[in-house]
Amino acid sequence: MDLLITNDDGIDAAGLGALERAMAALGTTWTVAPQVEQSSKGHGFSLHHPVRVEARGERRWAVTGTPADCAYVALHGVLPRKPVLAVSGINHGSNLGTDVFYSGTVAAAMEAVFQGVPAIAVSLHRHGSAPFAHFDTAGAVAARVARHVLAHGLPRNVVLNINVPDVPLEELRGVRAAAQGWRHYEPSVDERTDPRGKAYYWLGGAHAGFEPVDGTDGPVIEQGFATVTPLHTDMTRHDVLADLAAWVDQDGTEAGS
Repeated sequence: MDLLITNDDGIDAAGLGALERAMAALGTTWTVAPQVEQSSKGHGFSLHHPVRVEARGERRWAVTGTPADCAYVALHGVLPRKPVLAVSGINHGSNLGTDVFYSGTVAAAMEAVFQGVPAIAVSLHRHGSAPFAHFDTAGAVAARVARHVLAHGLPRNVVLNINVPDVPLEELRGVRAAAQGWRHYEPSVDERTDPRGKAYYWLGGAHAGFEPVDGTDGPVIEQGFATVTPLHTDMTRHDVLADLAAWVDQDGTEAGS
């Protein structure tokens, strides 16, 4: 039973090694991951320049591309056959709420689903500025979820997004299904000047909090539980579609009016 392992933190990331170890008990792992860190690259895909693939040991390859590139190259150019499951992570930091739109970890899993392979994304949620320590906890949760998926499957076009508190396994309160919530960051555009006098910018501020909505991933993980959130490739708000159709011009006769 073949399993694809990938991430966005790079081939040498500690979280990737922990995930490989956790998944090894479930099948034969094939690791295809970015050569360097590709965090927050979202679902970027390399169309206008080549990517290169370098062997990094037995059934391990580093790719000079994005996380989505890695999943695509793995499934159509590296692996000898289609895997039964793709697992992306373990990310150095959580992917909760609106993080999923930026996350390379989630994007790699989503790309696998686009290619017809069931997929899971796994991330470790640290507390404040504390160092990451318990990738093994996230690995244990990932293995538990993966076993269930291998036994029962997933609905078509669904990615399971897992986030795990950075605590010893014995301190984890449990695992909960949770809806995607909303995460807030402090807005930050830090302007600086390079040695040649030109401006450049560092983007992105610190975590400011989660929307306090019961049952959503941020508040649940803050209670000490690991969260599992089903994400779907269809982003359509179907409950809005009928109202939209009632006023959108269907034949173009009033376009621009």
